[in-house]
Amino acid sequence: MKLKIYNTLSKSKVEVERPVGRDFKLFVCGPTVYELAHIGHAKTYTQFDVLARTLKHLGYPLSYLQNITDIDDKIIIRAREQGVDWRRLTRQFEQDYHDDMTALNNVTIDTYARATDHIKDIIRQVEALVKKEFAYQIDNDGIYFEISRFAAYGQLSGRTEIKQDDAQSRIDESDKKRGWNDFCLWKFSKPDEPVWDAPFGAGRPGWHIEDTAITEHFFGPQYDMHGGAVDLIFPHHEAEISQMEASSGLKPFVKYWVHTGFLNIDQAKMSKSQNNFLTIKDTLARLDRPMALRLLFLQSHYRSPINYSQALLNAAAARLSRLQSLADLRFQYFDQPSEDEQELLVRGYSDFIKALADDLNTPRALSVIAAIMDAVEPAGLSSGADSSFVKLLTAVDQTLGLRLLDSADISASQKALIKQRETARKDQDFTAADKLRTQLEQAGIAVRDGPNGPLWARN
Repeated sequence: MKLKIYNTLSKSKVEVERPVGRDFKLFVCGPTVYELAHIGHAKTYTQFDVLARTLKHLGYPLSYLQNITDIDDKIIIRAREQGVDWRRLTRQFEQDYHDDMTALNNVTIDTYARATDHIKDIIRQVEALVKKEFAYQIDNDGIYFEISRFAAYGQLSGRTEIKQDDAQSRIDESDKKRGWNDFCLWKFSKPDEPVWDAPFGAGRPGWHIEDTAITEHFFGPQYDMHGGAVDLIFPHHEAEISQMEASSGLKPFVKYWVHTGFLNIDQAKMSKSQNNFLTIKDTLARLDRPMALRLLFLQSHYRSPINYSQALLNAAAARLSRLQSLADLRFQYFDQPSEDEQELLVRGYSDFIKALADDLNTPRALSVIAAIMDAVEPAGLSSGADSSFVKLLTAVDQTLGLRLLDSADISASQKALIKQRETARKDQDFTAADKLRTQLEQAGIAVRDGPNGPLWARN
């Protein structure tokens, strides 16, 4: 089965070709490490983690690359404000970011690449653009890419003008630019700023050039798929296309472009000025199970916006508990087989994978699992369903990454209490049965009576 994905470049859902004799190359724009990552980052990187997991499950041999922007105007300003060295600042926030991703189970990235580790690649790409006359110099300022020299500018977004939700802070300001949206490739050095030597003048890289230099280093001038949040389409991703296609002379730079929707907080855009800025670290610290936040993101399609609220997070936590109860049925099979259980599980696995293969439709995939849950929860499953059931659960964990299979069976003594309670109930000693139920509940185990026998779930 092949993945179908909405390609921002073609404005259509397309079938993703599986490469022959090499890895499928995926790059996603990483964070600028000058502060703690927020839950908008969590949404984007979790949904791309599921994309990577789905590609692997569908048999695409994957190489997943992400950059770390560790030199930038924001970094320099923040380091000055805090009175610390910019390297110390970025290394700390980079480690915080990695910790956040691990906590969210976003573990599919093969390579993280810091911008400052690829200065030579950046310089080579700037030199190529200058040589081909796509770039020009502004004295005492920097090297700029000239948009008017690249006729295909705007091919991804279908426009050349800024809109409200674009990453506007990254538009380089200079009254000496030839075109209003020309952007800086290399910023000449200023006092007390990080600096690297280059043939065209000492300085530091602009933002856009970091990504194309890194991807060219690892993937070459052309590769399969590029991802990021929707606000990066213009101007950042337009700039990337312009740089790389102008530099290499090859088209297309990237075959498939994938973008995730925004995350708002209680109907408002997240910002510190609105006092609704939620970091990943603080949000996860208030959760018993970090996978509840992950599930919240997967309940919406990756291209759709999410309006985050505490009520939505609570609902995701409750849904996660039900999913965990479904997974824990693998520890408590019964002898009585159901005529339909094998067909249900086999069809469920197929429908689940088809939903993910259809533009990563996680809401539909979760609804498939919900239907299975409704069917098997009342009576449980027989031991004959073990293989099909575990295959389904494994697919859910491998693609959605919810860690349902991390749970262990309850103890032998707890199982003995369940049996004692069942015996007391059959003997109509309901006082003893109620005491045993209470004892189990105090241990975090809820017991309910099904047609084939008692079933337990974690409280």
